[in-house]
Amino acid sequence: MSYRFNENDQFNYEVLLALGAVWRRGADAGEVLTTAAGVADKDGAAWFDAWTELGHRVGEDADRCAAMGHPLSARAAWLRAAGYFGTALVAADALQDGGKRAAEVFAEHRACLDRFLHACDPPAERVAIPYEDTTLPGYLISPPGTDDETPLPTLIVNNGSDGPLTAAWTLLGAPAVERGYRVLLFDGPGQQSMLFERGVTFRPDWENVITPVVDHLLLRPGVDPRRLALAGISQGGYWVPRALAFEQRLAAAVADPGVVRVSDSWWQHLGPDLRGLWESGDRDAFDAIIGEALEQNPSLAAMWRWRARPYGIDTPYALLTEVARYDLTHVLDRITTPLLITDPEGEHFWPGASQRLYDALPGPKWLVRFTEEEGAHLHCEPLGRALFEQRIFNWLDARLGTPART
Repeated sequence: MSYRFNENDQFNYEVLLALGAVWRRGADAGEVLTTAAGVADKDGAAWFDAWTELGHRVGEDADRCAAMGHPLSARAAWLRAAGYFGTALVAADALQDGGKRAAEVFAEHRACLDRFLHACDPPAERVAIPYEDTTLPGYLISPPGTDDETPLPTLIVNNGSDGPLTAAWTLLGAPAVERGYRVLLFDGPGQQSMLFERGVTFRPDWENVITPVVDHLLLRPGVDPRRLALAGISQGGYWVPRALAFEQRLAAAVADPGVVRVSDSWWQHLGPDLRGLWESGDRDAFDAIIGEALEQNPSLAAMWRWRARPYGIDTPYALLTEVARYDLTHVLDRITTPLLITDPEGEHFWPGASQRLYDALPGPKWLVRFTEEEGAHLHCEPLGRALFEQRIFNWLDARLGTPART
């Protein structure tokens, strides 16, 4: 079954994600469908403007609701506005001043997210996690009716390569809080505020990110050290098992989906001939061919810049050489933490990788399939959120000994 809302494959997928966020009040179906219809055959600049305009309109509604003493309406609208700004950012590199506009809209996105999380009950706590010579920004969100001292199961939510933090909330954070977990949302190197505001790029050795996060959480009395879990979405399917190969203090983990080599998502679009040229080491020829293709296709060039931005590398040969370092092959035998891997039918970034990761793991492992027949197919199951939550959190509850609330 194919759902088409836009001629651009990435934009079409973003519409699916936005529709899926309706399940957790991260979007409104009417707002999404109306906005998507208005840019169905338009370019990235039109996409950026339309979703930014929607974010402004909904954010202004939220501010008015707050001023009039309607906190629930304000909170709901701030979350939607933050999500719409995040959707706009996918096309920022289609603009002439993409970097400047991206920074401006990211600030608006994060301001709305801040207001939403502050309006939660209890208000989310902003945290600064010690990391090398700086800190990682994040939010610790607790279930209603809980205090800071009672030890609770805690879920670390590991975002993907370029998704907004609102997606991490609707995909994993909100269902976890509803089930009685504390949830940590954070920006790692190359993600969101670390990229847009500090210029810090990705790193392949993600254990050096997750270990400081675990260190921080285990110092808190409200975190049960025996019930600490890690879950990652999209490229988080690489970050999570990479961290597990070195960080042993986690009781359970989820990769949605599984990823073994991040570069596979690039090569499936570039093809075997270009890969052969890259492997030959002919840097100049490779860069020339990719450069010419990007020059002839502005839409492709904009998406390439968006995908490349978190790595901080401009030239194609050097970029693919860096992405090739994100490979789990030589550390998979170290993973012993119980790991659930989703395997959605129609996975279009890393097809077949979930099965390969599952087959290679030596420790406790579960492969959970999501099918088109169930309406839960495609990367990160955008339209199958209820089924995803049921299967993944039932498993987490069982692993962590968490009292069921479902």
